[in-house]
Amino acid sequence: MTSRSMLAAGLCGSAAAALAQDPAPAGSGVSQKARWAVVGLGQLALDEVLPAFAQTKHCQLVSVISGERDKAQRTAKQYALEEKNVFTYDEYDRLRGNDEIDIVYICLPNHLHAEYTIRAHRAGKHVLCEKPMAVTVEESQRMIDAARAANKKLMIAYRLRYEPFNQTVIDLARKQAYGKIKLISATNAQDVRAPNIRLQKSTGGGPLGDLGVYCLNAARYITGEEPIEVSAMAHQPADDPRFKEVDESFTFQLRFPSGVLAHCGCSFGTGEARHYRVLCAQGWIELDNAFAYGGQRLHVSDNRAIADVKLEPVNHFAAEMDHFSQCVLADKPPRTPGEEGLADMKVMASAMDAARSGKTVKV
Repeated sequence: MTSRSMLAAGLCGSAAAALAQDPAPAGSGVSQKARWAVVGLGQLALDEVLPAFAQTKHCQLVSVISGERDKAQRTAKQYALEEKNVFTYDEYDRLRGNDEIDIVYICLPNHLHAEYTIRAHRAGKHVLCEKPMAVTVEESQRMIDAARAANKKLMIAYRLRYEPFNQTVIDLARKQAYGKIKLISATNAQDVRAPNIRLQKSTGGGPLGDLGVYCLNAARYITGEEPIEVSAMAHQPADDPRFKEVDESFTFQLRFPSGVLAHCGCSFGTGEARHYRVLCAQGWIELDNAFAYGGQRLHVSDNRAIADVKLEPVNHFAAEMDHFSQCVLADKPPRTPGEEGLADMKVMASAMDAARSGKTVKV
C-alpha cells in the first residue's frame, strides 16, 4: 500500500470513529417528533429548509409564517399543512397558546432575528435562529435573556457543526493529527447582484455578518479557543453602486491564546470561493466548499503524501434540525446555543471597530 493510500485509509477510519463517538445529538433514544414552524419564506426557506424536513427523523413541519398570505397559503398547500397553522407576521402572536408548535425556525433577514426570536420565546416556543444571530451584541444578549426567562431553548443555525466533513476537521484538530495548529486561512466569497437585502445596511447586510461569520466560527471551532485580538480592513468601492451602503470586501486577522493566527476574508464582489486550510507543525488539513450547502472535499497531508478523505455527506439542514428536535424532546442543551452566536457577534463587533480605527482591538 502506498503512503498516500495508507494515509487516506487511516484517516477514513479516524473520521468514521470520530462520527461514531460524537455524542449523539442529545437524546438520541427519543422516537417522537418535535413540531416546527418556519418563519420567513425567502429563498433559503423555500429551497433548502422546507425540503429538508423530508430527510429528518425527529421533525414534523406543521406551520409556515410569512409576510405574504398568498405565499404562505401556497407553501402550506405544497406541504399539506393545516390552514389554522398558516400565519402572517401580523398574526405572529398567535403562536402563544398554540399547542401544535414546539419549535420556531427564524429564517428572516438579519435585522428581524432578535424581534421574532424574543416574541417566539415569550409565546413559549423553542427557537432555532439563522446566523448571524442578530445585528448587535446587545440584541444577541436580549435573545439569550428571553430564552432563559421563558425556560426555552435557543440554538443558532451553525449547520456545519452537524455535518461530517467539518466534524472530522474538528476531530483531527483536537487530536493534533498533524501536530499543533499554527495558521488558519479561511475565505468565503461570492458575487452578490442587486437588488438584494444583503446589500442594505438597514437589514443588517454586508459581507462580514453574512459570509465572514462562517470563517470566524470555523477558526473558533477548529482551534477550540476564543480569539483575544483582532485586526481588520474593509473596502467599499466608490464606483460600484451595489456597495453604496455596505462593504464589498472585509478581511480580519485573529490571534488565539495558544498562538494560532487566523486570516479570514469575505466578499460580495468576487467569484465564489468557500474554503479553509489549517497549517500544522507536521502537515495540513484543507476543506474545499467548506461553507457551502454541500460538495465538501477534505484533503490532508502529513508532509509526505496528500490524501482525500472520503465521507458520506448529509443534508446539513436536516441534520441540524434533527439535533435540535432531539435536544427539545430530551431536554438537553444544543451544541450551538445562543451563547455560541453571541461569541461570534462580540468578535465581529471588535473586527468592525478594528477596521474603523486601523488598530488591533482586544476581544
